[in-house]
Amino acid sequence: MPARPAPPRSLPFTGDDESDRLLAEDPFALLVGFALDQQVPVQKAFRAPLLLRQRLGTLDPAAIAARPAGEIARAFAGPPALHRFPQMMARRVAALAAAVSHDYGGDAAALWRGAADGRELAARLRALPGFGPMKVAVVIALLGRQFGVRPRGWEQEVPGHPTLGEVTTPEELLAYQAGKRQAKATRRQAGPAGGAADS
Repeated sequence: MPARPAPPRSLPFTGDDESDRLLAEDPFALLVGFALDQQVPVQKAFRAPLLLRQRLGTLDPAAIAARPAGEIARAFAGPPALHRFPQMMARRVAALAAAVSHDYGGDAAALWRGAADGRELAARLRALPGFGPMKVAVVIALLGRQFGVRPRGWEQEVPGHPTLGEVTTPEELLAYQAGKRQAKATRRQAGPAGGAADS
């Protein structure tokens, strides 16, 4: 069995060193980035956790869950706005913070640390606001391949195609994004039968 990898010191998702380090160091920041990774470039989605921490003064889930909704909405509105749909995503992140605070004592890593197997890990992630099946699979791929989070059967929960979970360098990120654009173009040409991913 291959040795588990040492956790990365940063994730090359934004092009900003501080943002990339935060994603690797703070499990809740990573979840926030994935929650926002929809209808915006990867770089914008995953840079948002650092900007949100700067604006709110914290990324502690319990502290965010206790903040007035208007305060979180203003933090998302900016300028610059943290997302293409700042108000909707402000509500999503508030709900995410509340879920992590209530279900995992504010410790986002407990979500995967306590999972008995891959199926349970997938179910826990699916229960989070904004985490559809494809997003859940990508998170499990990232946790398993880069952070060594490998509960029994985790491989069965990950996609068979390249995902953000395998990206370890800026160059790989660019190649991943180019491949994703090509896949979307192919689906568009195929028409409605081509399907669409949720993340």
